[in-house]
Formats: sequence, structure tokens, C-alpha cells
Amino acid sequence: MVKKWLFKILERVASMFAIIELKGKQHKIHKDMIFVSELTGKEPGAEFEIDSVLLASKDNQVQVGQPYVNGAKVKLKVIQNFRGPKVRGFKYKRKTGYAKRWGHRQDLQKLQVLDIII
Repeated sequence: MVKKWLFKILERVASMFAIIELKGKQHKIHKDMIFVSELTGKEPGAEFEIDSVLLASKDNQVQVGQPYVNGAKVKLKVIQNFRGPKVRGFKYKRKTGYAKRWGHRQDLQKLQVLDIII
């Protein structure tokens, strides 16, 4: 008898996924996945396509691009814009009284994968 957890693993392995390049970073995605990326310049609710697919897999058949897979596209939808956690930095030089503090919050977007076209 096949265990439920084994069935879930086999189902995930056989499903379609892709590795895309977005804003200089690589993301492993599958259909209906929600992931976080840097700002794309699109407004929330907007749908767009990207063709920078580095690797695509469907039914255990893998296509590797050189550098991109020909004809492969991914449809994405912007869900929300938000800001990441605050990163604090500090510089200090002893004996001179020099101390500098700064903070940074990255602007991010939540994206949903609508479809992977191979």
C-alpha cells in the first residue's frame, strides 16, 4: 500500500515546473505558486508574460535553455507590493568618535504563476 506522503512526493516530481530569471535572480516555480521578487514595475492586479525561462520540465522531460528555452513563456500576475524587513548597518572607527548607522528596506512584490507555456 502506498503511503499518502509518498504519493504527494511522486505527484510533485511528475508535475510541471520551470526555473526563470527575473530581475537578475533565479526562481524555481510551478503553476499557481505564489513567490516574492523584487519590483517589476507593474501595478498590483496586472498580468504579464516573461520569456526568460532557463529550464522547463513537463512529465519528467527536461528542457535546458542556452541560455533560454525557445518558445517557453510564463504568465505572472502581480498580487501585492510590500516592503521587506529592515536591515540595519553600523560603522564604527575607534578613537576618532566616528560612528554611522543606517537602515534599508527593500521594495518587493508578491507574484502568482498563472501558467507555464512550453
